[in-house]
Amino acid sequence: MYNLHAHTFLSDGELLPSEVAVRYQDKGYKVIAITDHADYSNIKQAAKAIVEFCRRWPKNSGIKILPGIELTHLPPEQFKPLASLARKEGIKIIIAHGETPVEPVAKDTNRLALLADIDILAHPGLISDKDTQLAKERGIFLEVTSRRGHRETNAHVIEQARKFGARLILNNDSHAPEDIISPAELIKVGLDFGLTPNEIDKIYRDVEEFLVKKEGR
Repeated sequence: MYNLHAHTFLSDGELLPSEVAVRYQDKGYKVIAITDHADYSNIKQAAKAIVEFCRRWPKNSGIKILPGIELTHLPPEQFKPLASLARKEGIKIIIAHGETPVEPVAKDTNRLALLADIDILAHPGLISDKDTQLAKERGIFLEVTSRRGHRETNAHVIEQARKFGARLILNNDSHAPEDIISPAELIKVGLDFGLTPNEIDKIYRDVEEFLVKKEGR
């Protein structure tokens, strides 16, 4: 079981990375990514801290921690250079903060983020047909989230992914202890928004394949 979208107090989360890891392990997760928010003001410092934390996490631990980043509220043309910089800093999982309707996200964020070297488009809101097709073509995951507010467009994201064959991912987008729900509760979120058990099985197979490739990167 995995969650590839979690925040710590390195951005706007409430917990140390180590406490995030321990709490996810206690809930039964095997793999998580620390993906704190970043832009040009903090990406080098945040990436360095996250990569160092992951490097020093015990290899014999019951949970694997991957270094990630969430590129957030950028001028859309900055996604490509910042994603490239994040890779150079050792980041494995790159999330783009998509066009959620509950925040003032810049127009064309979804499209220009999908043209950058990202892995996940988080809470993409009322994503268009064209952008869903682009996600499919580039193999980028569209996020189905348990995060309050952002999750209100989950059903639309699921239907768009079905229509065009885009890949989906289930994530917590945790910021606080109460956001760290169990894998069973996360799956229930997907079911409640219309995913079928077979679709959830496919999501987990796709993510497992993705993680195996990342480890070989």
